[in-house]
Amino acid sequence: MIRVGMGFDVHRLVPDRDLWLGGIKIPHSLGLLGHSDADVLIHAVCDALLGAANMRDIGYHFPDTSDDTLGMDSKIILKQTVDLLATKGYHVGNIDVTVCAERPKINPHVPAMRACLAQVMGIDEDNVSIKATTTERLGFTGREEGISAYAVALIEK
Repeated sequence: MIRVGMGFDVHRLVPDRDLWLGGIKIPHSLGLLGHSDADVLIHAVCDALLGAANMRDIGYHFPDTSDDTLGMDSKIILKQTVDLLATKGYHVGNIDVTVCAERPKINPHVPAMRACLAQVMGIDEDNVSIKATTTERLGFTGREEGISAYAVALIEK
């Protein structure tokens, strides 16, 4: 059996925070604000995976009101999400992610992000697609107020 899920996440850009995307730290003057490390890419992937397995969403399993998730590395959230799927007999087939940001440029970091996510999920790098786009300076992303990410995941039983 195969199932597909879709995920979306957004976080505000702020000073004095590290920018984590796809499990790697990216040099930038701003970082993403959130209860965890605010890795918007990983959060979208987790929602896509959980949605595919009909297991609610990331906020249900990793609430932003919990001290346990405060400052948490999103790679841990992703690993625990993959483990949750396994309790229902699912494993990750592939993921496809689009990150929307004006700056910094994401493309130079894609190979490292793909390698990181593949390792955390225990899948081949060829099953991890990451793309980047801008919003042509439109909306909150275009004004560099935040970064958003969309993800689609295929899971198999």
